[in-house]
Amino acid sequence: MGLGSTAKKIQGLSDRAEAMYKQVQQLQQRITNLEGEVDDTHDTVERIDHQLSEQRQLLLALAEEQGIDGEQILAEAAIDEAELDDEESTATDDTATDTVDTEPSETTAE
Repeated sequence: MGLGSTAKKIQGLSDRAEAMYKQVQQLQQRITNLEGEVDDTHDTVERIDHQLSEQRQLLLALAEEQGIDGEQILAEAAIDEAELDDEESTATDDTATDTVDTEPSETTAE
């Protein structure tokens, strides 16, 4: 084997290593950016959750002021939502079983 072919192989390995190093750097940057976005999203969700809690308390206070049982309304809404979720789940299950092949299979006579 000549020195020329060895030098070409080493150069090829060096080029591939450099390309892989650049890809790793890009992946590190993407991960860093994603971590920042996740942190921002987490902060936003916490802020919205806090605001939602405040609004719920305000609505319950207004309902109580008007003589309305807000907790009862929320409980009924939760039951209705659970029933809808159950109906959707059942409908999805029914759709999945409808797609099963119900054609009789051919059998060979003995």
